[in-house]
Amino acid sequence: MILITGASGSVGKAVLQEAIQKASKVLAMYRSKEEAAKAPAGCEAVLADYADRQSLLKALNGVNSVYVVCSPIPQLVELESNMLDACREAGVKHVVLNSAMGAGDYGKSFPSWHRRVEDKLKGMGMTYTILRPNGFLQNIVVYNAPSIRAQGAFYAAMGEAKVSYLDVGDIAVVAVRALQAGVHTGKIYELNGPEAISNTELAKRISKVTGRAVNYVDIPEAAQREAMLGLGMPEWQVAALLELQQYYKQGGGAKTDGLLKALIEREPVALEQYLAANVREFRDQAASA
Repeated sequence: MILITGASGSVGKAVLQEAIQKASKVLAMYRSKEEAAKAPAGCEAVLADYADRQSLLKALNGVNSVYVVCSPIPQLVELESNMLDACREAGVKHVVLNSAMGAGDYGKSFPSWHRRVEDKLKGMGMTYTILRPNGFLQNIVVYNAPSIRAQGAFYAAMGEAKVSYLDVGDIAVVAVRALQAGVHTGKIYELNGPEAISNTELAKRISKVTGRAVNYVDIPEAAQREAMLGLGMPEWQVAALLELQQYYKQGGGAKTDGLLKALIEREPVALEQYLAANVREFRDQAASA
């Protein structure tokens, strides 16, 4: 029996869907009854919260393997540590931890938080697999589509830094295979997409698929900070995102290799496939209304 945490999140939802197709007994963890009511067919919904130890122990009863993922919030280390402690107490055999690219070599921002959890997991006596995915294709829509729809442009202080984006569905395939341990036990997988591209090139690709002019505007970091704060983003999040961009500007997100393809045993989802499937997200506001 396996438990998928974060079942309503972008990655957790993809992992859950993959698990339902490939595993015999799947539990999906939600924090509220409202979320649990939306659980897909083929799994059993359980209510638990990373901050509530007793709820975690109840959800983990009889579970062999757990997929652990948490939103990138300042409490990530504390909350995931709570989950790992509960896993050990409940007798869980194997943990698949969703970490982040950079956790192995970058001591700032989100990667540094994930590294602390990784280090804890390694010393707990349970077997594990750690996934360090690069930037998600899905984040292209989340972060860039609103200003593209409104202004035909997106903005960041990234220069010509390249990122090899990958699809959350491909991460899910790796996660579910890793939940069965076996050859994946003790592995740390740095997962990159099939191609590394800059924001300038990304704008060209979006322009091509949408048939409208889309531009990337490189702005000073101070201007990006001010813009994000102006949107109501908390200071901690702004600081972490800007630090993460520094990692990318140092070349940390530009690696490409054949590992993802080998793990999922097919071609990974390419940028063009993702853009074509989500072309409406980049249309102008009137057209998308």
